[in-house]
Amino acid sequence: MGTTNANELEWTTLERGETRFKRKQLGEAAGGDRLGCSLYELPPGRRSWPYHYHAANEEAIFVLSGTGRLRLDGELSPLAEGDYVALPAGERGAHRVVNDSDDPLTYLMVSTMDEPDVTAYPDSEKIGVFVGSPPGGRGNREIHGYYRTDDSVDYWTDEEDAKTE
Repeated sequence: MGTTNANELEWTTLERGETRFKRKQLGEAAGGDRLGCSLYELPPGRRSWPYHYHAANEEAIFVLSGTGRLRLDGELSPLAEGDYVALPAGERGAHRVVNDSDDPLTYLMVSTMDEPDVTAYPDSEKIGVFVGSPPGGRGNREIHGYYRTDDSVDYWTDEEDAKTE
């Protein structure tokens, strides 16, 4: 435990709409606990995970090969081989990788693996809640779900008031 070779791992593929990529979860394969690392290959014309940010987890991108763009905090910036981008927890770390080139874009995504975490998706006005295993983790979760940000309820409900009498 502690060492893995990316060449010995199988790719997993995700495809949904404009999102399509291959991924190898290096951190998990090496037995990482508090630090995640995934190798991504993003085909031409495709995008990574939907635009999002984490309330508890910091991420970073290191570009190994290819070019593309990074949507970061609402702005598009170029990405090229050798670029390193820190993505702090919170709204200013909101991001999505876009491959608008004719060649694959390959990069490492590193993240802290803290839980609980809430992941916000500003474009779709949703949040994801992760308790028991962080986003990207495969452990059992006590609470996990996706919710619309405008589906809020009051702290006190009539049902709770009736039970206390």
